[in-house]
Amino acid sequence: MMVDLSAIAAALPFLLQGLWFTVQITLVGVTGGIVFGSLIAVARLSPNPLISTPATAYVNLMRSIPLILVIFWVFFLVPWAIGWVTRSGRPVAVGASLTIFVTFVLFEAAYYAEIVRAGFRSISPGQYSACDALGLSKFHAYVYILFPQAIRNVLPILLTQTIVLFQDTSLVYVISATDLLGAATKIAQRDGRLVEMYLTVGIIYFVLCYAASQFVKELQGRLAYGGR
Repeated sequence: MMVDLSAIAAALPFLLQGLWFTVQITLVGVTGGIVFGSLIAVARLSPNPLISTPATAYVNLMRSIPLILVIFWVFFLVPWAIGWVTRSGRPVAVGASLTIFVTFVLFEAAYYAEIVRAGFRSISPGQYSACDALGLSKFHAYVYILFPQAIRNVLPILLTQTIVLFQDTSLVYVISATDLLGAATKIAQRDGRLVEMYLTVGIIYFVLCYAASQFVKELQGRLAYGGR
């Protein structure tokens, strides 16, 4: 079987549009996931069980169910739930893009929360004591002293999770979203070019993820040698 390079070239603009949406999902998932996940991490470290217990339950829930199920929940069930709460009698239109962004933030936050929490636990107890001795509030202590150290300690793991997130974006094709894989699938079904499209997508994923993995490996080595 010969691969038709002209079919790949013709499909490339549409594939790049899908890749851009994949990148957007990744950026939103990373940004929102780290922000929301950091709050969850701090909540899990709280000595107050009224704060730590719900945070722990959320993390355990999200880490125990597949991402594709969360996508279906947000896409199919949340519109009905909003309609029931607002007493509109009908599901509220959410849309595929908003569903995807919300889903990835909520889902990835659980994983980033555990990574950030590990970062906080890696900080010397003396740092916490120093913050108390300086009279810093919890907010200022975490924002200016503890959080930067925690992020630095787990930065390679955060970036590795981001690579996993980038790969997981391929699941959004199940709700007909036009990400990289979704774009390739639509062209493959329209033109009967399954081999060319899926081979191209595989190469794109491999190149980007391999390059990112090598960057993480190099960064990890630099951090291990004091950032030189």
